[in-house]
Formats: sequence, C-alpha cells, structure tokens
Amino acid sequence: MKKLIHGGDVYRNPDCIDFSANINPLGPPDSVKKAVAACVNDIAHYPDVQCKELKKRLGWAEQMEEEALIIGNGAAELIFALGYSLRPKRALLPQPTFAEYEQALLAAGCEVFYYPLSEENGFRLTEDFLQVLTGEIDMVFLCNPNNPTGVLTERDLLIQILNRCKEKQIFLVVDECFLDFVEEAEAFELKEMTELYSNLFLLKAFTKRYAIPGLRLGYGICQNKELLEKMEQAVQPWNVSVPAQAAGIAALEEDAYVRRAKALIREEKAYLRKELIRLGMKCYASEANYIFFRGEKGMCEGCRRQGILIRDCQNYPGLSEGFYRVAVRTRNENKS
Repeated sequence: MKKLIHGGDVYRNPDCIDFSANINPLGPPDSVKKAVAACVNDIAHYPDVQCKELKKRLGWAEQMEEEALIIGNGAAELIFALGYSLRPKRALLPQPTFAEYEQALLAAGCEVFYYPLSEENGFRLTEDFLQVLTGEIDMVFLCNPNNPTGVLTERDLLIQILNRCKEKQIFLVVDECFLDFVEEAEAFELKEMTELYSNLFLLKAFTKRYAIPGLRLGYGICQNKELLEKMEQAVQPWNVSVPAQAAGIAALEEDAYVRRAKALIREEKAYLRKELIRLGMKCYASEANYIFFRGEKGMCEGCRRQGILIRDCQNYPGLSEGFYRVAVRTRNENKS
C-alpha cells in the first residue's frame, strides 16, 4: 500500500531546509533533549503502560482530570483509535483538510462524505455547514486552525456546530494541534466544553508545540469515559515509549519556550507572508505557524533544486496543482 504523502521528508532530501513540516522553528527545548538523553538506560524496560507521571503532569497543565485524558503515539494513533472504537457508518469532512481523518475512517469501514471549502470564500467554514449536519451523519472531524489552509473557525460557529451535533447525535472531533501557535488561542479552544458535551473529543499534540515529531506524542481530551476505555483497548500496549514520556514530562515545564516561539512565529510569519506576496504569490489568511498560498505550477521541484522543501498541496482532495504550504521558520531560513 502506498503511504500518504506528507511534508518532512528530510530522509530523501538531507541537504534541504525543511519548510514542508509545520514544526516549532526553535527546535526541541534543551530540557527535553536532556530528559531523553537521561532516560537512555531505561529503554531496557517496558514503558509505563499507564503513562502515570506524564498524565498527572498533563492534567495539571490542562487543568483537567486525568480520567478525561488519553495519551497516544502521536495524535494520528488516536485518530485511528477513534475510528475503530466508534465504528461510524457515515462521516463528514471539510475539504481540504488533514488526510489522516479520511484514512482512519475508511480503515474503520466508514462511508465518508465531503463539504467543500471554497477558494472564493477564503476556504472558511461558514454557517452553511450546519445544514449538512443531519441524522444520517455519525461523525465529524474539524481541524482548527485547518490544515493545510491555516484558517480558523470562529468559536461561535464551533458552538453552533457542537449543539447541532448533540441534537443529531453526531460525534464531533476537533483537532486543536495547531491552536498552540494562534494569537489568543484561549478564545478558540473548546476544553471547557468537554464538561458539557460527551460527544466532543479534542485532539492535541506535543509534536508541533515542542518540535519533537520523531518521538510521536499526542493526547486527547474527552469526558466520555466509555469511549476512552474503548480507545485504550484499540491501541497497542506500551504505545508511548520511554523517551517520549520523558520528553513530554520535561516539555510541560517549558512555558517560557512556548511564549518565545509564539513571538518568533508572529514576527516571522508577517515577514514571510510579505515576501511571498512580493514574489507574486496569493496568500490566504492562515492563523497557524504556516502559510498557505497559490503560486506557479512546479514550484516544489524548483525549490528542491535550490535546497528548500515546501509542501505541494495538490494531493489534498479539493485542491489542485499550484497550491502550496510553507512553515514559518527563523529569519535566516525564511530569507532563503
């Protein structure tokens, strides 16, 4: 089976600067690297299957009960576990959006329907989406901000969607993995709504926030205890490695690092966007740590020849050749 194409293929492009993966440009915090190095002798043991210490620290950080948390080998593992656990018959996805939602749903035997996001409307989700949330749909995935567009869905609309899903008995998954890089992210997150809606699951990840995609560490927030128990049974035992757990515990102490990263991204995104527009690109209103734009066809290969990896978005359903995504990196890298 052919693997889905994503960004971050530095293994076949070792001499390129990677703008194709949306990772914190500061790189992993020193404390995280030290924690991983310090636990090297512990890899002789199985990981803590309960992720007890990590879950306790995460509960403090999120101000949530540990029983409402599930930790996975990356957020992607939890996406698949949701599909296997809920076994929806019909699901709805905006288009374009993150590819793993569709892959997980199809793997679970689900029929997938699509709601196209129009370029004319800036790829924004609008109130029209409420009309397609009918009793025939069992499950909905939303990415906020969306990937690859970076477009945010306003909180008021999210609440309307959540209420509509509750009314129609639809399970709603909201992927907030890129919300960490949004200005005033608290105004958009739905964490407190999990107390009121058992049909809501929030996806989050350490990957982007702390620049540790190679360790695979994600988590979910949900008050539906029966669902979380099913998901725990759906994932493999010892799914979160010793180094990943150590990295997560150390990362949760890095508040200053996160603030520094947000400030850097705010400044560098404005610079990179301005330069892309100057070069004739059409940039869309991304609120995440990446910029989504339309440019000339064949740009990926041209950039690769110059030692730069960018994300070709034409393989996203709903997009065509000429759409690209670039991560915001440091000034020296952005100048390249």
